[in-house]
Amino acid sequence: MKFSYVMLPDYPLQDSLSAIRLADELGFHACYAADETWHKDLWLLFAAASQQTSRIRFGPSVSSVVLREPTLIAQAAATLDELSGGRAEVVLSSGNFGLLAQYGIDWTVTRPLSRVKEAAHVVRTLLDEGAITFEGEFFRYNGLFTFARPVQERVPVKLGAMRGPRSFRAAGELSDGVHHALSYTREAYDYLVTEFRAGAEKAGKDWSSMDIGAWVVFATGPDSAVAKEAARSMVGLYASSMPDEQLERNGVDPSAMKPIVDALGAGDLARAIELTTPELGDRLSIAGTPEECVEKIKREIEPSGVNHMILAVTDATLVKQFMGRDLPEVSSVETQLQLIHDRIMPSFT
Repeated sequence: MKFSYVMLPDYPLQDSLSAIRLADELGFHACYAADETWHKDLWLLFAAASQQTSRIRFGPSVSSVVLREPTLIAQAAATLDELSGGRAEVVLSSGNFGLLAQYGIDWTVTRPLSRVKEAAHVVRTLLDEGAITFEGEFFRYNGLFTFARPVQERVPVKLGAMRGPRSFRAAGELSDGVHHALSYTREAYDYLVTEFRAGAEKAGKDWSSMDIGAWVVFATGPDSAVAKEAARSMVGLYASSMPDEQLERNGVDPSAMKPIVDALGAGDLARAIELTTPELGDRLSIAGTPEECVEKIKREIEPSGVNHMILAVTDATLVKQFMGRDLPEVSSVETQLQLIHDRIMPSFT
């Protein structure tokens, strides 16, 4: 089992760089970030971080092929790969539907999965060949080339997927792996892996050797209640993007989420947190003492075949920025990274 740190790059940049350096020293597999306008630019941040680290890998999880043209994703990834000495990768998706709405884009008419599949081909081709001529439904190029060349023999190109089953199968068939966000139950991960495996085997691939990542809301610390309260504060914000089918696979009635989503939409953050019960917060996160986190990963996620934990570490800064709540007793990102290394990773060697 690999462990990676996924950040929302909203901290002072020097603080983000410090956390990335620590994750590198502790042996985390990768540092990922969301490629979204809401946050600081991950490509610039990771370019700087690549010069201060030696092992950790970098990339977006995820980058939207609606807002960022796929040849520009390939160009950025190739440049980052050269800067980092071969440590770049990309995870593609149609993007955050809430962000698309703020751009005046109705995701329901964008044919998201078809667009992502075509974009994956474009990114793969430009990374591998440095040039592309292509006439697709969404993207068209005539002799386009780039001098941005990766140093890895093959930069991993993966897909982010939540609803399934077609997106899970597409990730197995057409890419190097899948990052599945915001699931926490054995049922949800068995479903993911079954469909991902079918896609991989259709393409003649060994599915078990591919990257199968669980992107989860995460908080840990010596005080279980404090860690769970931090996670609960953020659960509504994240879970509001979960499709109904995914909520059901995680044992949540979609109708139970509607009042929370409505409160978030109205800007009533306190009400959204109040409506997120401790039971719902616990169900839709991995939080508590390190030992509690180990137990949940071993019970709900690892047995399905997932081989990569991607931890969206939640601390007091994020809770304050996004939900307006003061929880100063929550362990810092650096403390949580150290706890993951010392008391969680050893259980999965």
